[in-house]
Amino acid sequence: MSYCLNPNCPQPKNSAEALVCKACGWKLLLQKKYSVLKKLGQGGFGATFLAQDEILPGKPKCVIKQLQPAATEPNMLQMAKELFKREAQTLGKIGNHPQVPTLLNYFDEDKHFYLVQEYISGLTLQQEIKQSGPLSEAGVKQFLSEILPLIQYIHRQKVIHRDIKPANIIRRDQDRKLVLIDFGAVKDRVDPNAAATDQTALTNFAIGTPGFAPPEQMALRPVYASDLYALGITCIYLLTGKSPKDLDYNPSTGEMLWRNYVDISDHFAEVLKKMLESAVRHRYQSSEEILRALDLEPYIQSLAEGLATKSNSPPKSNESYSQDFNPSRPAPSSSTSATAKMAELIRARKAQKNNSGSRTSGLPRSVGGVGGVRGSQIGINSMQSQGFTAGRKITSKLDANGVLKAYARGRKDFASQDLRNLNLEKAKLTGGIFQEAKLAKVNLQEADLTNAIFGQASLKRANLRGAILVRAYFNNADLEGADLRSADLSYAHITNANLKGANLCGANLSSAKVTEEQLAQAKTNWSTVFPNGKRSFKRGLM
Repeated sequence: MSYCLNPNCPQPKNSAEALVCKACGWKLLLQKKYSVLKKLGQGGFGATFLAQDEILPGKPKCVIKQLQPAATEPNMLQMAKELFKREAQTLGKIGNHPQVPTLLNYFDEDKHFYLVQEYISGLTLQQEIKQSGPLSEAGVKQFLSEILPLIQYIHRQKVIHRDIKPANIIRRDQDRKLVLIDFGAVKDRVDPNAAATDQTALTNFAIGTPGFAPPEQMALRPVYASDLYALGITCIYLLTGKSPKDLDYNPSTGEMLWRNYVDISDHFAEVLKKMLESAVRHRYQSSEEILRALDLEPYIQSLAEGLATKSNSPPKSNESYSQDFNPSRPAPSSSTSATAKMAELIRARKAQKNNSGSRTSGLPRSVGGVGGVRGSQIGINSMQSQGFTAGRKITSKLDANGVLKAYARGRKDFASQDLRNLNLEKAKLTGGIFQEAKLAKVNLQEADLTNAIFGQASLKRANLRGAILVRAYFNNADLEGADLRSADLSYAHITNANLKGANLCGANLSSAKVTEEQLAQAKTNWSTVFPNGKRSFKRGLM
């Protein structure tokens, strides 16, 4: 089928062979090369179409945006043209990033303006949630770990997106990467000292999506932190499946009431709360700050263990505080009183758990049941121990085909699932979340598990031979007897994992976090690459 681009065409659908529209007479081949297949959407300033390039080999698909302002007044048309031009300029500037659509063309024809960009095949996060339901805390953290570096890149190019929301983030089918689209509301001239009256009238028509845009953006004074607020609202949507308009608000402060809808760790709740601060000065100011806040969580366990053997007095300096986390990281800016409060909280929660006699899911005694954090990077919520994941009850055991199909549809969260004995050889499951999953004797030979999360998972005698496990997370996982020959474990986090009898011959452990004591329990040989990057056992282990 061929689609007519005449905004006033009464019957735009035509046969694939047609050269001109049978209803209005418009030519159907744009720029003598683009054949429009169907309409994808309509906005206030333009329409979006799926097209294909008839000249290039393979006729690759592309997206064409046509300027179609709803208002016809001369000044409104000029504003729309300026927005359109700004989007093209922005894509031209930042479109070389693999998670931003590439600008392919920008031109005018028959008094209409067109923008051609790369077509991203995949579902938006809004579509994913509608299909599969909300994500767990682990799933949202994985989302943040993927999207924050992209936001960081965009901001470094002095660009504010201004319309971050689930409908503008696509998970690309080709590689499952998140791609940020729709730069039509972008602001690329950042002046923090500008007053609202200094803004052009153009800004009034590009303030973002109500509910996702923060107060300062609605007041026509967007800053980089405005995108971080929208990202926080997106996280709430991913956790609850509810749009901002569906959530209650505090009538006195206007604050969105979301905490009762989610079951997440206290630490992650505090991160989200700071992302959603109404006042810009109280909000995170950069993606790096959020990443640092999330990066601290793997070390909460070591903090608890360190404080469990110390006195109740707070550390005397920031240096001692940072060593409780990781000596190689810069000391956090938190005060020593905050450290003491955390220690007190950890002890209180631990005492409460011990008094109630509840289980701690095999966590180290010093951190069992700590206030939702539970001593792991992921902070999996308590619902999972009852057979729930992000509000979805685990009702049946997935087979291998079920796992692959679910992942292909955009699901990454397989926390607490029973996946024992499944054959997932050569499966591509990058970023998969297998927290507390049962994976004994699973066949993941040569599978791509980059950035996968296996915290507290059971991987006894699992076949991970030749698997790609770069930056994978194995904190407290059971890898007893697992076959990891020739596996790529570079930068993997293997702290506290059980490696008894695990075969690491030929494995690459460059920059991995693992102790010499752990490796002493495993099988290694001359071809094993240790954390120091050398084939040496005694030095450089982390």
